[in-house]
Formats: sequence, C-alpha cells, structure tokens
Amino acid sequence: MRVLSSSPLRSLLFAFASLFAFVTLPAVAAQAPAVAAQAAVAAQAPVALNLAGTWQGGVRQADGRDNRWVVKIEKAGTDWKGTLWFIDQKSPAIPIDKVGWSGGTLSLDIERVGITYEGKMSPDGDSIGGTRTSGDNKAPLVFVRATAETAWEIPAPPPPQAKMDPNADPSFEVATIKPQAPGERNFAFLLNRGNFIGRGLTLEKLMTISLSLNAAQIVGLPDWAREDKYDIDAKPETPGAPSLKQFMSEVAKLTAERYGLKYHVESRVMTAFSLSVAKGGIKMKPAPADAGDIPGFGLPPGQLRINNATMKEFCGLLQSDILDHPVVDQTGLGAVRYGGTLKYQMDDNQAIKMGLQKAPPPPESGDVPPPLLPALVEQFGLKLESGKVPVNVIVVDSVSRPTPN
Repeated sequence: MRVLSSSPLRSLLFAFASLFAFVTLPAVAAQAPAVAAQAAVAAQAPVALNLAGTWQGGVRQADGRDNRWVVKIEKAGTDWKGTLWFIDQKSPAIPIDKVGWSGGTLSLDIERVGITYEGKMSPDGDSIGGTRTSGDNKAPLVFVRATAETAWEIPAPPPPQAKMDPNADPSFEVATIKPQAPGERNFAFLLNRGNFIGRGLTLEKLMTISLSLNAAQIVGLPDWAREDKYDIDAKPETPGAPSLKQFMSEVAKLTAERYGLKYHVESRVMTAFSLSVAKGGIKMKPAPADAGDIPGFGLPPGQLRINNATMKEFCGLLQSDILDHPVVDQTGLGAVRYGGTLKYQMDDNQAIKMGLQKAPPPPESGDVPPPLLPALVEQFGLKLESGKVPVNVIVVDSVSRPTPN
C-alpha cells in the first residue's frame, strides 16, 4: 500500500484493511488544542520516570481533524516493547519495531508505516513532548499518560473483507476524477476495502504502477499525461477484496474508459537492470505464510521499506519510483514473499524521480549509508546489473484528458 509535503514521502501502507497503496501524509498545521492543554505540566520536584503504561496524543491534520494515537509500552527483559493504534482510522494493533528509552528520552520506530518519533518526558512523568517524523514531514506530538478515567477507547478494527471471486473480471462501477487542487501536493495510490483512492496521479504514474512499467517503456504520451495530476475515487462493481492482479486490471480499465487510452505493445532492446541474488544469498526475511498477496512499500527519502513482496513486485517498485530504466527479475525466487528495510544514500537523480528537488544531505551523525546498489548487496543480498535486453514497450495510439466529474 503510497503516504507529501515539502518533499514527497511515499509509503505503500498495508496494515490497516487489506490495502495496497502509495500514500503521502498531509502537511500538519498545529498540535490539537485538547492534547496541547493536557500536556501543560506545572514545575515540580523531579520524580522517578516510569515509561511503562498507556500514552495517548494527537496530531492536527491539514483538514482540521485530529489523528489520535494510543501507544502502550511495557518492559521486555532489559528492553522495551510497544504497540500503536491509530484509533480514528480504526487500525489494528501495530507492533512498534523499536522502542528506545534513555535519559528521559523516548524514541519509537514504526517501520511498517514509515514513521519515527522522539520526545522528552516531563519532570512529573505524566507527558512526553516531541516530534513525529515521516520522511521530511515533521509534526509536534505530545503524549499524555492515560488513566482509567481519561483513556480513549480503542475501537475494534473492521472484520476482514471477504475475498473477491478469483474468476471475477472486475471493473469500477463509479469513478470520480478531478484535477488536483492548486498547491496541493498529496500523493496516494491506495486500495482500501475494494475502493481505489488516488491523489496527485498523472496518467503516466497510473500506467507505470498498474502495468508494472518504467516510464522509459511508455512511448507517445503527450506532455499533459506526464504533468497533469488528478485525484481519483472509485468504487468496484464486484463485491469482495480483489487480488492484486484484479485491482491492477480495474485501474487499467479505468485508464481506457476515462482517458481514452489505446496502445499496442512492441519489443525493443534498451538499457535495463537485472535483479539477481548476490553471493552469500538473500538476506531479506520471508513473509508469514498467511500474509496474503498484497505487498506493502514505504519510501521515506533514503530508505526502502518492503513488506510481503515478491521479487517481481519489488522490481516493479524499483523501476516505477527509483530507477531510470526497467528492472527485470532474474532472482529465481518465484512467488516467495519477503520483507525488510534498506538504508541508502540517495543521489539527485533518484531524488528527482521521487519528486524531490535534490537528494537530502547525509545524516548529521556521520553514519552515511552506501549508495543504492552496494546497499542492496550488503543489506538485502541482491544485486543490480545493467545491460541491453529486450523489453516490452507500450506505444500509445490515442489518449485524451479525462472529463472531470
């Protein structure tokens, strides 16, 4: 499942409701007044700081609504562990990948949604004031220790959606397409309980994602199809949760029906990357057997966060969002699904590909990760090699701007 503000952090969120997406978090206006009021702490003598417990806080979104968090933290041997709920989204429990606690400072790393947090506990031990970070999108977030009287109710997540008939050939019954509002920079490509939510999508991006292509494999698109961005909301005509193949088929039909897209396929020889297993073997972790067939991707600047993806799907991400050439899967790993987080030093070309103006500077800590290709070898056990290979190319025969509705 892609989550943008001054630079587009994309995150394919996958944890909430069998969703596949590339999403961007809205710009944050200010801390929710109610939460800020709870966080005010009177000066008093220092007390022994206790991290264990339930903490709750909220971030004011650009639309004026609060995105409320509940975090439960407990001791785990000599370390700490935590669980997060986004209660306004009725999310399931999300395990926090790393809980750090030192000198009264709390740090949280929630890899699967591309979010980190760091905050300082107040002297009375009843609040933690800090910053939520998602890529370069930062927001103030104050946690207040919950009591039996003040604790927010954690709603039960919606039941799992029944799967769509595997023999169904679904289409969208209703689809609304509108030009993205001036100044709006949100980006999303989201499947949520069968509904398609798109934000800031060009026709070229719709094609590269739904057809698993690199932009170099699309020939004949007019300039507007690469530049004009649209917001899309579409509902399916067939009940049930579609497979990834069925969902991408729905999106492809949408481009034909609303954009008048017609094309033919040719084979051409061009520069492409091949992805193969490096010496020493694959280092990514196999996904759980019951994880389903929907992959999740997060792309904070300088990171690749992969969840439940086959190598073919990973190649699709690399070629649509990161690299300038097609990527061919030659790992031989088939339908096995993997996950992991890779840290690398972006170059300017990769940054521009992701919608940034330039690559972010190296970390102030001086712990500079390697460039993408050696990082893939060291951290994922995968290698990319370039060469001339035959690939399929989409040649556009006709296309037109969609009529807003």
